[in-house]
Amino acid sequence: MALMDFIKKQFIDIIEWVESGDGTLAWRFPMDDREIQNGGSLTVRESQMAVFINEGKVADVFGPGRYTLTTATLPVLTYLQNWDKLFKSPFKSDVYFFSTRQQVDQRWGTTQPVTIRDKDFGAVRLRAFGNYSYRIVDPKLFHTEISGTREMYSVSDLDGQLRGLMLQHISDAVASSGVAFLDLAANQVEFAKALMEATEPSFAKLGLKLEGVTMQNVSLPEELQKILDQKIGMGMVGDTAKFMQYQTAQAIPTLAAGAGSGGGSVVGDAVGLGAGVALGQVMANQLSQGLQNRPAAPAEGAAAAPPVGVKPDDVMATLEKLADLKAKGIVTQEEFEAKKAELLKKLV
Repeated sequence: MALMDFIKKQFIDIIEWVESGDGTLAWRFPMDDREIQNGGSLTVRESQMAVFINEGKVADVFGPGRYTLTTATLPVLTYLQNWDKLFKSPFKSDVYFFSTRQQVDQRWGTTQPVTIRDKDFGAVRLRAFGNYSYRIVDPKLFHTEISGTREMYSVSDLDGQLRGLMLQHISDAVASSGVAFLDLAANQVEFAKALMEATEPSFAKLGLKLEGVTMQNVSLPEELQKILDQKIGMGMVGDTAKFMQYQTAQAIPTLAAGAGSGGGSVVGDAVGLGAGVALGQVMANQLSQGLQNRPAAPAEGAAAAPPVGVKPDDVMATLEKLADLKAKGIVTQEEFEAKKAELLKKLV
């Protein structure tokens, strides 16, 4: 009996792989110098594939199912070993299992800004990150190109290589998508689709299929973001003159705060005060522009037209705005009094 137990231990009659956890792409069945029993059983579960290796060469590939190992189910191995069709002896072969499950939530992202060519801004350095998923579809190619004879090959072993492939094709994806940088945030799906199409061939060369790509964020480096914000502000204002007025108005609270706290140099305070006065004059002129427009003088000999007056409500509204500017220190008391006298003369 002991002899029979010893003989049975030398042969393998059941070959299968029960995955103990996530993250394993390839696993070698432990042979321990034993032989496979002719007529033994091979079980390949859903989301798995199995490959028989004969002396370093890929032989037969099995998809999900249960197989009886004979010369009929191992045609390539039978050919390589020159077995007769009636061959019934145990044999040696390495067996590798591959997980064909989708490997999800794999991260990609730019550790450093990537330079791309944009149709609006020219050369732009951007950062982007997102997720991708993939699966093994060609275990023979994956074995020869990636996993080899290792006992186990995991997702983490392949992570750096695949992430590099994703980043390598960002520029191609932006170019092929035809989406300007300013529109990328609103067209993330289009960008992700272009990145997937650009990267798929590289994954296929490794026996993998890229199942999906998502983009979660795309942004410029901080210094370029400031320039972009200014350009957007100019576009919103409309023209350069108005943009300069806008910039001056934005700077006044900061200048006033610096002057009020006693900080800054005399020159800096003078510059801030000058900017405030200049802006006050511009705003005062704009407020009273409508009041200064009078009809042209009548031609010689024509009857003189009666003077056009100004409504008291308009004058009062303008005076209130000027008073507010004076209170904020934007216009001086003298400027306020002069403009006030001018407006009061226009009353009917």
